[in-house]
Amino acid sequence: MTGETTSPILLKDILGPRALETIADAGATASPHFDRAAFLTVASNGLDALSIMERVRHIADALRGALPIDYPAALDALRAMAPFLTHGFQAIAVTEYVARYGLGDFDASMEALADLTRYGSAEFAIRPFLAANPPRALATMARWTASDNDHVRRLASEGARPRLPWAARIPALKADPTLAAPILETLKADPSLYVRKSVANHLNDIAKDRPDWLLARLATWPQEDARTVWIIRHALRTLIKKGDAGALALIGVGHGAAVTVRNFAISPATVRLGDRIAITAELVSEATGEQRLVVDYCVHYARAGGKSAPKVFKLKTFELAAGDTASLGIGQTIRDFSTRRHHPGRHEVELIVNGKSMATAAFELLPPG
Repeated sequence: MTGETTSPILLKDILGPRALETIADAGATASPHFDRAAFLTVASNGLDALSIMERVRHIADALRGALPIDYPAALDALRAMAPFLTHGFQAIAVTEYVARYGLGDFDASMEALADLTRYGSAEFAIRPFLAANPPRALATMARWTASDNDHVRRLASEGARPRLPWAARIPALKADPTLAAPILETLKADPSLYVRKSVANHLNDIAKDRPDWLLARLATWPQEDARTVWIIRHALRTLIKKGDAGALALIGVGHGAAVTVRNFAISPATVRLGDRIAITAELVSEATGEQRLVVDYCVHYARAGGKSAPKVFKLKTFELAAGDTASLGIGQTIRDFSTRRHHPGRHEVELIVNGKSMATAAFELLPPG
């Protein structure tokens, strides 16, 4: 008997025919005025050729012909549909209806997004409202920070991220990525990890455009609360990977470390795509007291024409006592991603301790076959 290969599930298939049936059933359950057949006809047409976010918009347009013409009645139907949806991306498609057709009823639409985000994030759907009237949208989102629902509080931060992945850029946030700072201040010790991750990601977005502002702002945040400390450390990750002295100082780390690196190695030294490498090193303390170490490694990926593209990865953050030795190790599979394609050639790897390059090694990626 020959073995069968299974094709990987594509992201866009999350919003495939079964999802359309679920949305159609939810609509029919929620409202006697929902035109199930019309929705399925329009939503199915041309679906296969569309990406995941194109499907989100396509489904929203299909809902237009199936929901009540009266917009407030349509919002009521969407609210009633949401509990019957079975995947977050189905709810994202439903919130997209509000984004595409609700700007004329600003306040009612924002209220609906706060309700619908509980079932699938409305972070994309809120972007047109931010673009149309930033002060008005941000004022509403600031009020959401007092919500007892962590999905609503997260939307206040996530929806206003300057560099939200997959989302449209907002001109006002591009000009001033700190506009949502009052929201982040309110959420800086939020009890929900779900919310804190969003706040940290939002701040990390700002770090890429306004690093000095970020460092100055975070320096004013009290660090008695472990939740705030967690946000600060994750918000600074891009600057820490760059070895920024100010960012390292904020997490109690000096720029550079009193250590000697021994036996920094990559094995195997020759690999093919799909193989796994092991990165190992020993750090020996030369300090007279305990020191905090942030250890990263940078892979300089080979590119065409003899060029390279560096990418920094986290390895370990820990305390090293005077005279002690720490053995470090991490594995990484060399495989392609949609955001990274590998090229044959020599790949240099740097070991970075407290923002400074301390040792180098390399591996060779062979051509396929």
